Amino acid sequence: MKIILVNQTFYPDLASTAQHSFDLCRYLTKQGHQVSVVTSRSLYGQAGAKLPGRETVEGIEIHRVGLSLFGKKSIALRLIDFGLFYVLALFRAVTLPKADVIIALTTPPFIATVGYLRQLLRGTKFVYWVMDLYPDTPIACGMMRSDSLLAKILGAINNFTLRRADCNVLLGRCMENLVMAKGAPAQRCAVIPVWNVAEEGEIKSPQQSSYRQEWNLEGKFVVMYSGNLGIGHDAKTLYLAAEELRNHPTIRFVFVGGGKRAEELKAYVQDKKLESVLIKPYQPRSKLADLLALGNVHMISLLERATGVMLPSKVYGIMGAGRPAIFVGSPRSEVAMVLTENNCGWVIKNDDVAGLAKLIESLPDDPDLDIMGRRGQAANERLYKDTRCLEAWQAMLEKLIQPQQNPQMSPLPAHAPTQKSDAPN
Repeated sequence: MKIILVNQTFYPDLASTAQHSFDLCRYLTKQGHQVSVVTSRSLYGQAGAKLPGRETVEGIEIHRVGLSLFGKKSIALRLIDFGLFYVLALFRAVTLPKADVIIALTTPPFIATVGYLRQLLRGTKFVYWVMDLYPDTPIACGMMRSDSLLAKILGAINNFTLRRADCNVLLGRCMENLVMAKGAPAQRCAVIPVWNVAEEGEIKSPQQSSYRQEWNLEGKFVVMYSGNLGIGHDAKTLYLAAEELRNHPTIRFVFVGGGKRAEELKAYVQDKKLESVLIKPYQPRSKLADLLALGNVHMISLLERATGVMLPSKVYGIMGAGRPAIFVGSPRSEVAMVLTENNCGWVIKNDDVAGLAKLIESLPDDPDLDIMGRRGQAANERLYKDTRCLEAWQAMLEKLIQPQQNPQMSPLPAHAPTQKSDAPN
């Protein structure tokens, strides 16, 4: 099978979509498939071309196009970067040799239209890997009015793409419900979560993490947030809870990563002089397992209005590390359902600062904390492990290309719970 994948970020970028798409391409290559990738020459959010235009990595043929001229200086300047990438990526994707399937992600927004045009012009099967929904994301985050002309135009484009895709790969049940409500046929939807990208190894206790000594956290109970803290995440509930617990003798909050809300968090912490809060930049993927081991408990957040629009994938890495998690967001979210179904975490509603602070304050003395972590690790191994997700991807692709030869293969992943959420989206 010959496969093309299109996304602005890819190896060696550390963005989540870059790491997961690289894992998928590497797996498919090892299974004997030919994989070509169309991606950007620059690292996400950084100005200037930094990577070679073409190279082969672990059997994956990588074609890099465009220049990130402005990085993250402003939304208007980023749109110029996106526009340049759209044009060059479209030309490269359409002119690549014959392929069986093209997989398009959502970075930048609407890059999946490249997949549709390849489908239209070359007859290639088109798979839309939906990491985020647009314009639903900026609407949910208050950056765009739902009744504006622009929102209606962009919504029509995305809905058209969802309906035209031969398969929409979705991250959770809440997203699946929303996508089907937009007109995507149920038989063209597959729920396959994104997996833990940490290097596998022995599960460490919090005390075994090298970051304990490096960041002067010996003897502390670490409440950790690792990864992107973007516009769709609830930063406010987290940092207000940290302020309520600022005088606790052993509880420390550690935020590692970046994103739009990370700047808001940093400004608040500095303004309130919260010495119990530690803020650090992204850490190398090779140290992710060690980093996740640092937290006694991890936090995940999502604005309620972003339910189904976005889905924090960090839950699977946390479960794989054998740690319980606190999700701040709607009980209708896939994250909330995963934690509840596997009894490996807690769900706190947005803006419930007192409830979150009270829960965290009780955890250092909770005898079941390690048990919950082990439940999460077992569930991850059984249901959400990378090999299971990647096998589900291959089964879906092979059925899409050769349905008669693979009638036993279902596009639905083996890990997914059978029950459906009946909550409205």
